[in-house]
Amino acid sequence: MSTDLFSAPDYYQLDELLSDEHKLIRDTARDWVKQNVSPIIEDYYERAEFPKHLVPGLGEIGAFGPYIPTEYGGHGLDQISYGLLMQELERSDSGLRSTASVQSSLVMYPIWKYGNEEQRMRFLPKLASGEFVGCFGLTEPDYGSNPGGMITNFKDMGDHYLLNGAKMWISNAPFADVAVVWAKNEEGRIWGLLVEKGMEGFSAPEMKGKHSLRASCTGELIFENVKVPKENLLPNKSGLGAPLGCLDSARYGIAWGAIGAAMDCYDSALRYSKERIQFDVPIAAFQLTQKKLAEMITEITKAQLLTWRLGVLREEGRATSAQISMAKRNNVDMALKIAREARQIHGGMGITNEYPMMRHMANLESVVTYEGTHDIHLLITGMDITGIPAFARDMPNL
Repeated sequence: MSTDLFSAPDYYQLDELLSDEHKLIRDTARDWVKQNVSPIIEDYYERAEFPKHLVPGLGEIGAFGPYIPTEYGGHGLDQISYGLLMQELERSDSGLRSTASVQSSLVMYPIWKYGNEEQRMRFLPKLASGEFVGCFGLTEPDYGSNPGGMITNFKDMGDHYLLNGAKMWISNAPFADVAVVWAKNEEGRIWGLLVEKGMEGFSAPEMKGKHSLRASCTGELIFENVKVPKENLLPNKSGLGAPLGCLDSARYGIAWGAIGAAMDCYDSALRYSKERIQFDVPIAAFQLTQKKLAEMITEITKAQLLTWRLGVLREEGRATSAQISMAKRNNVDMALKIAREARQIHGGMGITNEYPMMRHMANLESVVTYEGTHDIHLLITGMDITGIPAFARDMPNL
């Protein structure tokens, strides 16, 4: 069981932009990760198993719905705090951050924003503590980048709704207590429904055979004439803009999280390059190694500044969806490149589980695709600056 020697890079003294509360929140999460996650994560990744025993601890450090108001069990923190928590979690593993992201941005956020007071009081405190785990059902087997094409639907049966359809690639699905499911009503309008574990006709089989996010639990959601109580419909927003608003929050967290993965790879490569001796000198003395390390810290620093500014804008309510897309795309791409370069610095040892790069690299291959693919986010920026959508000729009514 290896000791976590991580030391966070801060080349531009970004800590000076953080409040004492920000640093306390970040350092508490960092210490928790070092003590509870780092010693076991490689083993759980190898076994393709999610470490469920960590869920209460995630609740204790405020990783579930940190910005949710305290009256609903949250911590009432700001958007920078949320980002820093996601950074520290993904520094350990993208799968762990995915669980927290889904719980916070894709389950608690829509219940808070789109739900009624009874729904908030019923679900949010238990989700914040980790007593309940949630999942988010948007993606379908035939509809990923085009979620508006979904075929999952529900009908009004008088005293309940009847839900049919299926969702795919759903984090937390197999053990979730509640699923926020997006489906079309009989008029074709998209609404969110709270589907609870144990409802007849609802199943969530686990998906096997993943080479990525192996320490995260991924499954399907299958609905076969599921009777959903009418009080489980989220009443305060409908249309595709409702789930996309949740994705904005999740993508923002991913932008921070990817920095954590990149920092972990950089820190490992920097330490290894000073210890590994070749031709009687540490490999850190070679120009090409220094080139790799210098480019890594440059890209990490740029991403830190980009994401900090995005956090300020988001806290002020001024961040746009396109700005969030830019940060998600840039930072995940940056982290992937750094993972690959860090692996090269480690040489053959870089492919072993003694070091984190291959696990981060494999995980990031999922992160670069989910919640908006690398190419789709590029086209979102293109549409924003030109006013012309290139990925769909007939934009759905948001």
